[in-house]
Amino acid sequence: MPAIESPIFTPVKIGPVTLRNRVIRSAAFENMAYGNKPSQELKDYHVAVARGGVGMTTLAYASVSRSGLSFDGQLWMREEIVPALKDITDAIHAEGAKASIQLGHCGNMTHRSTCGCTPVGASSGFNLYSPTFVRGLREDEIEAIVEDFGKAVELARKAGFDCVEIHAGHGYLISQFLSPYTNRRKDRFGGSLENRMRFMRMVINKVMEVAGDDMGVLVKMNMHDGFKRGMGREECLEVAKELERLGVHAIVLSGGFVSKAPMEVMRGAMPIRTMAHYMNPWKFWWLKVGLRLFGRMIIPTVPYKDAYFLEDAKEFRETVKLPLVYVGGMVSRSSMEEVLDSGFDALQMARALIRDTDFVNKIRLGEVERSECRHSNYCIGRMYTLQMRCNHCCGDLPKALRREIDKAEERWSR
Repeated sequence: MPAIESPIFTPVKIGPVTLRNRVIRSAAFENMAYGNKPSQELKDYHVAVARGGVGMTTLAYASVSRSGLSFDGQLWMREEIVPALKDITDAIHAEGAKASIQLGHCGNMTHRSTCGCTPVGASSGFNLYSPTFVRGLREDEIEAIVEDFGKAVELARKAGFDCVEIHAGHGYLISQFLSPYTNRRKDRFGGSLENRMRFMRMVINKVMEVAGDDMGVLVKMNMHDGFKRGMGREECLEVAKELERLGVHAIVLSGGFVSKAPMEVMRGAMPIRTMAHYMNPWKFWWLKVGLRLFGRMIIPTVPYKDAYFLEDAKEFRETVKLPLVYVGGMVSRSSMEEVLDSGFDALQMARALIRDTDFVNKIRLGEVERSECRHSNYCIGRMYTLQMRCNHCCGDLPKALRREIDKAEERWSR
């Protein structure tokens, strides 16, 4: 069967790196780095996605230091895991795709039992989701984390990655400094937007220095935090302009705040029963109880539609000239082409590639027009405890979970 002609399958450059097409597997957390190091399962998944036709696949949410870990199954960048990461990138390259890794620090979204210390953030306070007290970072600690980002980029180069994606959104540490909701500092890192951008600026300057002229640098940022006391559109546009001035090669446009507006990121309803079902009853008993009693209030539904961030993203496309990568609701050929026709240079997707790692090739060959993902968000509900996986790949599930999944799929796949 001859391949279809579409802008989706034309090459695109991100800094010094050329991708064979414009589809990037987004940095959706896999929870497959058992013991905070690469696993065979992590390798097999990303190689399958590369074989399935993407231009680049992104290993998700690698922490630049132990203090930035929020999950036991999350990558922690350190010298000892470089050979295993290199094994993954070599295998991805053998399938014709490029390899990227998302680097970040979770800030206050962790617990001592995971990160080995009192959690740190832009400001002191209490994290209801752990629950735990959080300590605001000292300036010398801020400078140390900036160095950690630089070291992580160097390790990524040694491991064979073509690009790095710096996570500056979703309420993690860089986002915690940017947002007035989490940044209540009175020093040069707090107050005005110029001050709140200071930590981001330090990180990006270090990343660009270490990345040099042979690695692509993407930054994931919010177009809005998704609630009244967070960052709004105007401030986020200023952040985008600052990132352009700093010389990053592309921006990934997203939105939402995991501790305040999590479904703004992903849309639809969080499968509360699924999430509570898989949580460790000893380690997370308070969350299991809280979710069952108040889950719908804590994590309200945000309606899903294809390309749900597109109208927001168009304003950023009008404001900055650097390459922009769209993410959010990419499950059909028509919506992918609409995004590219709107002036975006590339697009990211995850849930369609969790449902079927061959999805991109099937679109290219004209075998399908739309993913079979039905937006139940089961994959998200289980990823906080187990590896991310589509419910269609899990065999028999408890009846209560199946009812929740069926109800969501009926609602959001209409």
